[in-house]
Amino acid sequence: MFVIALVMLAGLVGTALPLVPGLPVVWAAALVYGLMAGFGTTAAVAFTVITLLAIGGIAAGLVLPHKRVAAGGAPRSSVLAGVAGAIVGFFIIPVIGLLIGGVVGIWLAEYARTSDGSIAWKRTKDMVVGFGIGILVELAAGVAMVLVWVGWVLLD
Repeated sequence: MFVIALVMLAGLVGTALPLVPGLPVVWAAALVYGLMAGFGTTAAVAFTVITLLAIGGIAAGLVLPHKRVAAGGAPRSSVLAGVAGAIVGFFIIPVIGLLIGGVVGIWLAEYARTSDGSIAWKRTKDMVVGFGIGILVELAAGVAMVLVWVGWVLLD
């Protein structure tokens, strides 16, 4: 059980650091615990709640940044440029390159589209805020998943 808790903690850290797919790690740890301890009624309900929290957190983490940027007026092509920049940045500078590449990608796309550095910077800030909100929502979902697991352990 201690190992499961450590894996879940690593998953929570992974919601903020792009090296680890945070919520899937927490979910997988809960699944392993369920397979080891058995899936009675309490376990089935708890695991269902954990699964729904994971799906909701992952969806919010993907949707919120895009909505924030789009609401600021950036087209999908700029969002995709930010995603492409993040991917390239991750391979050039592991971990932190994800953020740097995303910022550079969206700024370059918006600057190329508008020829206005201040508009490009505003859209870039919108993206960073959107990702921050997405990370916070994912972290909240992860904490809720861990709390449900703790309740599962205590009630089972």
